[in-house]
Amino acid sequence: MDDRPPLRTRRELLKLSPLLLLGGFAVPSWREQLLAGGVEWSDAASAALFRRDHLAASHPATDVVPFEQFPYNGYDILEPEIDFVNWALEVNGAVTRPGAYTLDQIRALPKQSHNTRHVCVEGWDVIGSFGGARLSDFLRLVGADPSARFLTVGCADDYYESLDIETALQPQSLLCYEMYDRPLDRGHGAPLRLNLPTKLGYKQAKYLTKLEVTHVLPGRRSYWGDQGYSWYGGL
Repeated sequence: MDDRPPLRTRRELLKLSPLLLLGGFAVPSWREQLLAGGVEWSDAASAALFRRDHLAASHPATDVVPFEQFPYNGYDILEPEIDFVNWALEVNGAVTRPGAYTLDQIRALPKQSHNTRHVCVEGWDVIGSFGGARLSDFLRLVGADPSARFLTVGCADDYYESLDIETALQPQSLLCYEMYDRPLDRGHGAPLRLNLPTKLGYKQAKYLTKLEVTHVLPGRRSYWGDQGYSWYGGL
């Protein structure tokens, strides 16, 4: 008599996989690894499916929430100290024209305006009106290396963020200096922020002071990404 247990078919193993996964989450030493692996897989899948020419929905003015109802949100300091008179965006990395770029230089680029949905990971979303220079136009201005894979930004409130180059080159991705046809106010990130309709709100860094074009992500990639949230942050 053969006492060996019967071999399980592939279909039976697939049926058992959700139970095995739940069992893994019940083991504290495995839980963090499973969560991190899931987020990493999700980021990779989102990047693979992203199409630069696929636009986020643009909405009519009648759908735009009144300015007063667009929430202010910050991770630490809502209105950091900024020298607006002498402000400039410091650009370095894989570019042929590094240096300090004034707001007037950025505003001299073709202006892009759109009404798009801003989605916060905290559970709210609103349709707002945004204006600014395309990130792609600015990258051409500074002579970004076409083979570069990422850009990083630093902010006056010590926030930091990074993007894949495909997102940066998406035509709706803005260096945003206006909301509702008027200059950004301090609570919304003056004098310059990112506006990325294809990304969650926490990717849309405010109070920009530095921008670097790079081939390799630094160890400090993204404030919330480094806390365990999705680095890609796609919608």
